[in-house]
Amino acid sequence: MPQSPIRPITEMPPAARAAIRFVLTDIDDTLTTDGRLTATAYEVLERLAERYRVIALTGRPAGWCDLIARFWPVDAVVGENGAFYFRHDHAARSMTRRYWLTAAEQAEARRRLDRLAAEIVAAVPGAHLAADQPYRVADLAIDYREDAGPLSSEAVDRIVELMRAGGATAKISSIHVNGWFGDWDKLAMTRRLFAEAYGLDLDRSRDNVVFIGDSPNDEPMFAFFPLSVAVANICRFLPSLGAQPAFVTSKEAGAGFVEFAELMLS
Repeated sequence: MPQSPIRPITEMPPAARAAIRFVLTDIDDTLTTDGRLTATAYEVLERLAERYRVIALTGRPAGWCDLIARFWPVDAVVGENGAFYFRHDHAARSMTRRYWLTAAEQAEARRRLDRLAAEIVAAVPGAHLAADQPYRVADLAIDYREDAGPLSSEAVDRIVELMRAGGATAKISSIHVNGWFGDWDKLAMTRRLFAEAYGLDLDRSRDNVVFIGDSPNDEPMFAFFPLSVAVANICRFLPSLGAQPAFVTSKEAGAGFVEFAELMLS
């Protein structure tokens, strides 16, 4: 069945917006711009958090997500593409950490990922481990356009091919190719977060959620949520997306997030 055309975000029905209780947002190249979090984007994030429960969903590592959960105006963060969620209780000064894998499973997966990393770096010229790899607990991140490259689409496809040949799940973000041994993704861990933290069945609550992202690792969210949004830089990925967002902003990256946030707050 052909997908419906992506509509401008301004066409999101007001009645649908009125039902929203949760805002889920990707970080890299959705909230950030050229690797930086602008003051304007952070300011509207804080304003959103005054009206909604805001949850960050990212491919970034556990080390970063601990800081995000503690210091950003978010209710929770899902990291490493769904390997875990962190939720900080400021009043109790305590952090809830839920991982998809047990500690033993993480250790075994890390040994396999380290071998896979060496193979990929040797096989794909210009490919490097992501700078944030030391802070990861469950996945492998190969940099193709953050500090390295940008690599060609053929090189990125080769990285994906090698990950999958090694038995790993592989997903492309706007800056990294991520691989892991496990059956999670952003949506799967979001389901667990909603059940454990909010006592909600995500299938029954999806009309109360809006998601905004920018790249192929957001596909599960685009497919699941009727109110799914992408910033305008999604356009370079559209030919390869099996599931597309329902709405798109007119601006890219952080400016697109601001455009989205101002609509939600209007």
